[in-house]
Amino acid sequence: MIAKGYTVEQKIKRDIIELSPETLCSLQEKELEGLLYFKEFCEENGLLFYFCGGCCIGTLRNKGFIPWDDDIDVFMPRSDYEMLTKLWKKKSKNPRFVLLRNSDDQFTGNIFTTMVDTKYTFVKENIAHLPIPHGIPIDIFPLDGCPKGMKRRLQVFWAMIYCLFGAQVVPEKHGGIVSFGSKILLSLVKSKKMRTKIWQFCEKQMSKYPIDECEYITEICAGPQYMMNEYPKHIFKSAVYKTFEGYEMPIPVGYDEYLKIAFGDYMELPPEEKRKPHHDIVELDLS
Repeated sequence: MIAKGYTVEQKIKRDIIELSPETLCSLQEKELEGLLYFKEFCEENGLLFYFCGGCCIGTLRNKGFIPWDDDIDVFMPRSDYEMLTKLWKKKSKNPRFVLLRNSDDQFTGNIFTTMVDTKYTFVKENIAHLPIPHGIPIDIFPLDGCPKGMKRRLQVFWAMIYCLFGAQVVPEKHGGIVSFGSKILLSLVKSKKMRTKIWQFCEKQMSKYPIDECEYITEICAGPQYMMNEYPKHIFKSAVYKTFEGYEMPIPVGYDEYLKIAFGDYMELPPEEKRKPHHDIVELDLS
């Protein structure tokens, strides 16, 4: 579904949809359809992926979706992540599922890749104005080698600039200094072509450290909070399969260590006020 009545320059404030338990359950059922297709594609093409975040926790705690989770997130090592983009156009058999990633010809508003199921409509507030397919997404995050010392500091620096120009949105939850600096940078670089060149240059700089040559792994396309995480490489050496909604799905072989670093005591339920979907959805059509 292409959002109607919007341009890249025009943003219109829209009401956020509050999902009922029944609607959320139906949404998760539709998300599972896309997940099964994505898994099949990766297995057929020898690509490694594993659940991360909420789906990884849900696999262990619920053997399925966390009841209030509204999306699917996965990790892929950078080499598999890049290969996914190359293979999708050649080998994806179902046009219903579209892979979206920023490029010279397309701006998606995301700093990572998404696979969207265009059979349904799922429109997030922050990208509702963009002329892209607004289907139910699977968010795909690359894992990169994490160097030491000054190289690591430079990696984080380039990743911050990449996130700013890749999303082209001023961050609102990372302090006034970050917000002010981001506004200044975006105001100084208004050309779409130049913004594209900047994030492409930054992406090359931040991802130039092969996992094989590093002791640690990091997730630099996941925002300021998570890009600071440094994981021992053995955590993501391979995948193990656990039951998720009745299907065997991959999670990192070192899932316990990963989740403790990223989330602390992941088996403990969060406060009740935080048990709610976290995406601002402004349009949803599951029929």
